[in-house]
Amino acid sequence: MFTNRRAFLRTAALATAAITTAALAACGSDDSGDTTTPVSADQVQAALDKGGSITVWAWEPTLKQAVAAFEAKYPKVKVNLVNAGTGNDQYTALQNAVAAGSGVPDVAQIEYYALPQFALGKSLTDLTAFGAGELDGTFTPGPWSSVKTGGGTFGLPMDSGPMALFYNKEVFDKHKIEVPTTWDEYAAAAKKLHAADPKAYITNDTGDAGFTTSLIWQAGGKPFAVDGTNVKINLADEGSAKFAGTWQKLLSDKLVAPVGSWSDGWYKGLGDGSIATLVIGAWMPANLESGVPGAKGKWRVAPMPQWTAGASAAAENGGSSLAIPKAGPNNALAYAFLKYATAGEGVKIRVDNGAFPATTAELKSAEFLGKEFGYFGGQKANEIFAKSAADVVPGWSYLPFQVYANSIFNDTVGQAYVTDKPLTDGLKAWQDASAKYGKDQGFTVG
Repeated sequence: MFTNRRAFLRTAALATAAITTAALAACGSDDSGDTTTPVSADQVQAALDKGGSITVWAWEPTLKQAVAAFEAKYPKVKVNLVNAGTGNDQYTALQNAVAAGSGVPDVAQIEYYALPQFALGKSLTDLTAFGAGELDGTFTPGPWSSVKTGGGTFGLPMDSGPMALFYNKEVFDKHKIEVPTTWDEYAAAAKKLHAADPKAYITNDTGDAGFTTSLIWQAGGKPFAVDGTNVKINLADEGSAKFAGTWQKLLSDKLVAPVGSWSDGWYKGLGDGSIATLVIGAWMPANLESGVPGAKGKWRVAPMPQWTAGASAAAENGGSSLAIPKAGPNNALAYAFLKYATAGEGVKIRVDNGAFPATTAELKSAEFLGKEFGYFGGQKANEIFAKSAADVVPGWSYLPFQVYANSIFNDTVGQAYVTDKPLTDGLKAWQDASAKYGKDQGFTVG
């Protein structure tokens, strides 16, 4: 699967606690290995000319093709691409390597929601020294803002997940349901569909941190504010309230299929029409094509519903950066690969193999926008995805311990999906538990 092409799985609290504790401890350590001296393009080119070996920890599959092309272009360079685990498994391994002072890779894939945690822990190289600021405008706003924290740039966007509405046109046509353009219309469509066919649901949801924060983001919410180790959490802000108000109606009326994403039941529901829509990242097409091949031609793509009629707000759902751990042995060569894979020739190679780009040039290219998706009945779906990427609401921040916060989502907000507990109470419980954890780790939480 590509980045975040899975539910935000519950993680081991002990492992995430170890990561954050180590990160805060690093805040008080010396800055040995910090790249503060500017590294010129000539120095990066010299590293390529000299050659050498770098190790890249990543699980995103299209990097394999990018690595092969990079090595062909720079035959003196060997790239060891290692899958050290997906998401939290890799983060734990990376933090352990940093703590041990050995085995640290030159490059690591880090999802946007987890990047602040490693940046705060001073485990990553600030790419400003390499001239990363010159790439301003290269990437779409959402991913670009996601790699910047504390005044630095700690990764380069590798892909993105601007959200869209995927819907089963055959089901909608059968029950004469209009494609919803607002969340109120979406709720009304959910009610109409389930009334017409009690076995059919507008969507599935058993509680997902990534989906929840994405909808709050789209609604203009800013529940997390971070300034160094000073953190504010407010999951009762306007955006959070909009999400809770609409989604509570769907849960209370039992209009959402109690089926976990990425499960066998989920794939079955997407195939037989009992799950009629998904509001998810633009990386989803390849998953439908491979996981639900029998539904080819039945599905279409539309802009995600809006909280206000006539608006065009969007949010990201998933996506990763490539970052350079400070302790990596060859930072100049590592940056050369980063730039190639995320802002150079490697971008088209990866897109051609199924990745969704974070670069504005690729998103605006006629070839990309004109691609016809047979799965969606010949629809030029990239036009919708690209518009969504441009409409991502600015100003979103993740917690510097978001990995931990996501791990306790099902124990807090998730209770609203399996009990009569209101979503607002679940969000408050999530806020309180996250705040307590942050304080225990040394953050000032307000």
